[in-house]
Amino acid sequence: MRPPTRNARLVLVAGDGGVVGALPPTPVATPWWQDIAPVVSAVRERWGIEVTILRLLFASLPAPPGGEVTYLAQIDRAAPAEPWAGELDDHPLRLAYAKPGGPQADLAWAAARLAEQGLAMTAPPIQIRTWNLSSLWRLPCGDGAAWLKVVPPFFAHEGALLAHLAGRPVPALLARDGPRTLLAEIHGEDLYQATPAQHAAMIDLLVDLQYAQAGRVDDLLALGLQDWRAAALTEALAAVVERVAPELEAADRASLERFLAGLPARWADLAACGLPDTLVHGDFHSGNFRGSDADLTLLDWGDSGVGHPLLDQAAFLDRIPADDVPPAALRWAEQWRRRIPGSDPERAARLIVPIAAARQATIYQGFLDRIEPSEHPYHAADPAAWLARAAALFRRDAEDSPG
Repeated sequence: MRPPTRNARLVLVAGDGGVVGALPPTPVATPWWQDIAPVVSAVRERWGIEVTILRLLFASLPAPPGGEVTYLAQIDRAAPAEPWAGELDDHPLRLAYAKPGGPQADLAWAAARLAEQGLAMTAPPIQIRTWNLSSLWRLPCGDGAAWLKVVPPFFAHEGALLAHLAGRPVPALLARDGPRTLLAEIHGEDLYQATPAQHAAMIDLLVDLQYAQAGRVDDLLALGLQDWRAAALTEALAAVVERVAPELEAADRASLERFLAGLPARWADLAACGLPDTLVHGDFHSGNFRGSDADLTLLDWGDSGVGHPLLDQAAFLDRIPADDVPPAALRWAEQWRRRIPGSDPERAARLIVPIAAARQATIYQGFLDRIEPSEHPYHAADPAAWLARAAALFRRDAEDSPG
């Protein structure tokens, strides 16, 4: 299938927030709304101006990708804008980097941190992404680049975690300040299309990290990571099911009631499998790796938490080719059994599948609760979709395990 097209319409503001006008829709090379570099490039090519994208205003479709997407953008010089009759409001959940002047403040901080290390930008910074979960810039400097990443408060533990994991195969931290991190460039490529050999190396890398952190749960929680251990996650799952239930089919609501009722026994069975609570990446898939061959770096730790290590398994297996799933699952089990003889990772993997899906609903509901309404289309359908999936997985598990 051809990817859907995206047309970007920009409402332009000056540095003081005053509305300058709007640009007509401009075709963009990629469909993903948070993919900002192609927007900036298309506007430069068509209109001859430089813009900084601040935030999503609205879109013609209820969810990404594609369609006509309207962004708020800051300009510093005159532009060939047409009148715009809309109004801009403020919102208490608006992120600093989504406001006029916010990205410039972040870039000034990054430039100062580079200068402290004897580095300076050798070309203008490149805006790569912006949305409710991150603002990402590539900063050319020296013989390569550094990367500026700014996240919302609920992801602000990422910098502290990267410092905690220094020396491990995670991004090298050059500086951090609350939600801001300055990161060394990682050579290679994003590995969405990883090979089976790379899948195995990714699993090995994660299990190594998790096994090493199993005895440091209190340290991880002190950094601000989310608590997904049995008691805390059970409470979160019950809350999200109650909130989202009106959006679900009756059969799914009934399945989730049985699922919640059986959680204490399921957690007890999971504990009997012998795998410890530890670091959970939270968004573990091959696209969050960068590198080449087996030289891998695991990115994007904002979703991280503490809980059962196999909470990371389902999302990874869902995103690789079906033929690659059995050997990957076997590799996972072998790696844990080698480290904890007598454990039962295969049984743990089966037991945790509906929990892992339902956890995703809590994550997306958490996003919706903490981002401004104009950004909701990114995530609005996800809590119900993940709970419906959890219900289906629970029913399948019950059918496979009579009695």
